[in-house]
Amino acid sequence: MPSATQRTVSPQEAGQKLLQFLLRATRKAVPQSALLKWIRTGQVRVDSRRAKPYDRLEQGQIVRIPPHEADAAPAPDGPTPEAAPPLRIVLETTDLLAIAKPRGLPTQPGSKHADSVCTRLKALYPDAPFTPTPAHRLDRDTTGILLAAKTYETLRALNDALAAKTIRKFYLAWAAGTWDLSSPLDMRDTLAKTRERGANERVSTTADGKPASATATLLRQRPEACLLEIRLRTGRTNQIRAQLAARNHPILGDLKYQGPKLHPNRMLLHCHHVTLPDGTDITLPPDWPDPYGWEE
Repeated sequence: MPSATQRTVSPQEAGQKLLQFLLRATRKAVPQSALLKWIRTGQVRVDSRRAKPYDRLEQGQIVRIPPHEADAAPAPDGPTPEAAPPLRIVLETTDLLAIAKPRGLPTQPGSKHADSVCTRLKALYPDAPFTPTPAHRLDRDTTGILLAAKTYETLRALNDALAAKTIRKFYLAWAAGTWDLSSPLDMRDTLAKTRERGANERVSTTADGKPASATATLLRQRPEACLLEIRLRTGRTNQIRAQLAARNHPILGDLKYQGPKLHPNRMLLHCHHVTLPDGTDITLPPDWPDPYGWEE
């Protein structure tokens, strides 16, 4: 039978609510309802005292975690994170990572796939007191810069900055058709999901959806396609894909939104430039096959 453990809150973990801390400390092996019962019945102690689920923890506090056993979950299909290729890190500081997310890799694990950015981060930083955590998402087949926090306070700061739109994100996309505008296009729509969750989930423009804002600028025009730079202001699901498709410019390789198929097929959407609130610029050119370059 496992015994209770005493865990000291590290600088990287400080600032979390007690319930969040327990979820991470138990690796989500214990249901949230059970964690709440632990706290309510006094089995969880912070510095030997009772605490509440949403009390924020400070560095150096000692949390008593009751005995528990991890549930053995069935292994999803796909390669394990340990067997998968390592993530490419574009920038690393003491509290931040900028990851080069490859095509075909989801940001978070799901019921049908074990491999993801999150699981690879756990494998890459197995002994970290706070497992680096993505602050936002990129679609499975979208490539480019993905920000992750190495401390909880940094994760909160990134989330706040994204909400306040003080992090600037720029994407490159090859889209079908001729772009008739010479000046940047301010795309403002409301988007809503139109199908059930899963592989067939789509979003479309609608009168009563969530606001979506982005600006598209033409970089290069070819007879059958145009290279665009998109500055994203909101972070809705499939936003760029849905907004361009609604304007009859679906992204090349984006079969979900009726984009032309490529051979071999891949979606030509890439987050290539991010500017942080402190002015730090992060750039990552796309690794696109010829003839779809992006520089003149």
